Amino acid sequence: MRKTTVYDVAERAGVSTATVSFAFRRPDKVKPATRERVLKAARELDYVPSANARGLARGKTGALGLYSFDMMIERPQGSDLEDFTAEDIFEHPEVLVYPLYADEVQRGFELECWHRGQAVLLGTAVSKRDNGSITDIAGRVDGLALFPNRGTDDLPLPRLCRSIPVVRIGDADDELPAANVICDNEGGIGALVDHLVDVHGVTEMSFIGELTTYDMYRRFEAFRSRAAERGIGVGRPLLDDSVSSSKEWLVNLCEAVDVEGLPRALVCGNDQTALSVIDVLRDAGVRVPQDVIVTGFDGILAALIGSPTLTTVRQPMGAMGRLAAKLLDERGGVPWDEPCVHRLPVKVVLGQSCGCA
Repeated sequence: MRKTTVYDVAERAGVSTATVSFAFRRPDKVKPATRERVLKAARELDYVPSANARGLARGKTGALGLYSFDMMIERPQGSDLEDFTAEDIFEHPEVLVYPLYADEVQRGFELECWHRGQAVLLGTAVSKRDNGSITDIAGRVDGLALFPNRGTDDLPLPRLCRSIPVVRIGDADDELPAANVICDNEGGIGALVDHLVDVHGVTEMSFIGELTTYDMYRRFEAFRSRAAERGIGVGRPLLDDSVSSSKEWLVNLCEAVDVEGLPRALVCGNDQTALSVIDVLRDAGVRVPQDVIVTGFDGILAALIGSPTLTTVRQPMGAMGRLAAKLLDERGGVPWDEPCVHRLPVKVVLGQSCGCA
């Protein structure tokens, strides 16, 4: 099939090729109605603006892109913005905010690009339906890595995957022609549950986490499956699924504390949640790990230096970023024909929150 060109889009939208170019590169120069007409035509024709078509002598941009969606955290989970200012960050660096999962992946991506002589273009969406920014980035790089989550479902990923090589970090899709770099969520959660049962004799546990990402959802499913295999009671199906940025963060946990309905162990979907859970329990006079065991997943810096140190599952976040950059660089701008999955191993790291350190 012939690749759609700027001329096809211009003809469909009834504008000049220059207007099409401005619609993508300089939207401020185009009337909103005209730009929407151009973007509509581009969507209908599966068109992504190509850096090659912009007259680059090399035929390639020499850059790789990394795109995130709402992956940065401005303040600790559950805190009010007015109580956590930029001055606070300057005076007291907050490891509950940085570095986190996406930060470590990004560092690995940038390091690999540096070693390979590739420039890096970073981008993030400003709203849930911000399709223009990712399309613009895709048109300026030879390959694009991104963090899929439920906020990216509206993005034109099928169209992008047919235009440039795309790596999905932290998610596997068996339909999109892209590379998927994931960690062994199932193995990590399984090993964690086994440790709690075999070493600590836990017979009842619950999962805490917001299921807004595919990683978290897989961890929850793996938790339910492994607990069932081991004959462990899981209490309420999901102890808490509140949004971390809301003022109602961990409400279900607080209610369980009030009625003394806590299980022996709380398996959290990630380290950030686990550290917040420990704070809530401490404020309520519940001791960790004497009264309740708490575990996390990711292995971020804060988990290693907090008190108590966190029992968690460390995923190789830096290696995931480096692998994403390596895969994109080796494709040389050519999209994948079919999905491929690269699953990296994880490791249980024992800390004080389960009583092992």
